[in-house]
This record gives sequence, C-alpha cells and structure tokens, in this order.
Amino acid sequence: MSQSYDVVIIGGAMMGSSVAWWLLRHPGFDGSILIVERDPTFEFASTTHTNSCIRQQFGTPINVQVSQFGVEFVRNARDYLGADAPEIAFREFGYLYLAADEAFAAQLTRNHAVQTALGADTVLLEPDEIKDRFPFMSTDGLVLGSLGASGEGYFDGHGILAVWREQAKAAGVERRTGEVAGISRTGGRASGVTLADGTRIEAGAIVNCAGPRAAQVARMAGLEIPVAPRRAYSFVFDTAEPLPVDLPLTITPSGVHVRPDSRTRYLAGCMDEAGPGAAYDDFAMDPDIWMDHVWPTLAERIPPFERIKISSEWVGHYAINTLDHNAIVGPVPELAGFYLCNGFSGHGLQQSPAMGRGLAELIATGAYQTLDLSPLGYDRIAARAPLLEPAVI
Repeated sequence: MSQSYDVVIIGGAMMGSSVAWWLLRHPGFDGSILIVERDPTFEFASTTHTNSCIRQQFGTPINVQVSQFGVEFVRNARDYLGADAPEIAFREFGYLYLAADEAFAAQLTRNHAVQTALGADTVLLEPDEIKDRFPFMSTDGLVLGSLGASGEGYFDGHGILAVWREQAKAAGVERRTGEVAGISRTGGRASGVTLADGTRIEAGAIVNCAGPRAAQVARMAGLEIPVAPRRAYSFVFDTAEPLPVDLPLTITPSGVHVRPDSRTRYLAGCMDEAGPGAAYDDFAMDPDIWMDHVWPTLAERIPPFERIKISSEWVGHYAINTLDHNAIVGPVPELAGFYLCNGFSGHGLQQSPAMGRGLAELIATGAYQTLDLSPLGYDRIAARAPLLEPAVI
C-alpha cells in the first residue's frame, strides 16, 4: 500500500463509498483514493441500521432537490451503475405526515408549497380524505395530512452500497482498516492523517465521512462541528391480518413512524427522547420504549396494529446536526483540502447519491457543476446561522 494518496476518505460506509465512486466517474479526476474505515464490517454504522427510505417531503428547497436526484438515481440505477449491475429495488408507497395541531398543519402547508414549486408530487389531505384513502386509520384528533403520491418509499440502499464498493475496488480504490488519530496540517492546508497504530499517510485532500463520529474527526483538524449521535429505535413486527390497502410510511404526531415491509410485516421506529449526545458505543435498547410508547401509539392510530408480534429490534445512531438538522457538506475555507460530509440527521442514505456527486465535483474542479450544495456549506456553521429543516423524522 502507498503512504500517499490524492484523496483520503475517513469512513467507508454509504457516504464515503459514494464520494469515492463519483470521483472515479468524474473526467477531471484521475488520482489515487484511500478509504480508511475503523470497522469494515459496518456493524455499528448508521448505514447498517437505516430503514433505507427516500422522500421529497422536506421544508428546505435544497433538500427537496437532493432527494429528487436520489429518486432519479435509484429509478435509473443501471444507467449509472452499468448494465451488469443488479436491479435496485424501489418500492413507492409514499410518506404520510400527520398533524394534530394547527401549528404543524401550517408547517405542512408551507412545506407543501416548497415541494410542489420544485415539482414534487405531494398532496395535502383533510382528515376525511385521509379516512377515504386509508379506511383502517383513525383520524381522531387530526387536523391535516401530507402525502407523497410518488417518488417516495423504500429503496435497496445496501444494494447500491455493494455495487459502489465493488466497482471502486475494481478501479483501484484502496481500503485500510484503522482509526484516524490525527490530521496533519502544512501551512493552512490539511496534508495527511495519522492512524492509531502510528501510520502516517499523506493526502492531497481529506474527506470527513465519519458519520456519528464526525465531530471527533473534525476536532483533529482544529474544527468544531455540531454533530452528535442520537439513538434511534427500530422494531419489525408481524400483523395477524394484512391491511386492506398499502400503508404509506406514516409519521404520527408523536414522531413514531411505521412503514410496510411486506403484506403482513412492518417496520416501526422512533428517536431516543434523551436527544443527541449518546456515547459512540451506546446501542442499548430502551426496555420500555415499545410497550410504553411505540405500540400504544401505533394501536391508537391504526387499530389493526393492536394484534401484532415483534420479530426483531435494533438500535442505531443518527448523526444529528444539533444546529439545524441539515447536512454539513463541502470545503472548510480556513483549512484547504479538508472537506465535510456530515450531520445528515437521519436522512443520509437517501441523500448519498447527490452528496457524493457534489463532493467529487468540488474535489475535481473546485466548484459544484450540477446541483449547488453551497446552502449546506460550513459557512453557516461557523456563523451560527442555521438553515432549519422542519421536516425531520
């Protein structure tokens, strides 16, 4: 293995693999790439624990546009990945946001205006319209709903990751197992990394794709970014009988969400009420969260879910941007050669195609060429000027 690379990517799961794959495709880049991964099994990576869904129902224009490219990528995966790549599953069942008060209904209405102005296929539903479409659902206490009629649902993100990794390896991208312990600077430029075993690696550019550990890596470069892990609970359960019509991914007013996995199997989840700040190795399940919160919420909103049986459960980490729940992507002006790809706050997998493409453009040419991701740049972090994303699950 070389000890010098044009690009060193810290973190090799969905984001790191996307950056590497898009760099290989860019005609302006012909350099060497190393991905440093602390755990190549991805046992505790956010990518591994994701629900692998995609939506266009965001409240900031850049997030809608990022997701729209994600949908384009998934729908036309073989055009990007090659004719020999496997089919990438995409099941469009939509997202359904439910509002139980006028304040959130107003927010859904504002979000809807942003989405439809950019061509998203979302519709607002009154409670009786929700009942007409989904007769099994209780609309008690609801004020409004917002439904994605197309371009939202489940996609095989892990299948895309496997192809990105395989094609990158075939093209010469190297991977090294290790933990980055330091980032060196030469003048005002990031110039290399030091691994925990003492190995020093020179780099022309460094990309922080460290997921929930992003702030830890940023500190090695002398930066503070507001990214912290937050536990997310997931439960797979089976129903005694199938629902009469397909269930969209439904977000209840309390934040509990549920989506279909098959005709009688569903996946539900919620966030840890303690908020961001979990220890990096804290993947403990709250023993009471299902019985005290998740199941009662589901059964109240969807009465057929009173008769269900859990088949599996797990805990993952969201990399939460505590400033505004939006990604932090792009260069750091005061440290040339250091790039951020962090803080996706639970919607990273669906944003990975656009983020990898954008960072590849920046590294290869110095500018965004397709979609301008600068609204998600580091400048707003340094200025403490949030770009708030109101549609967070």
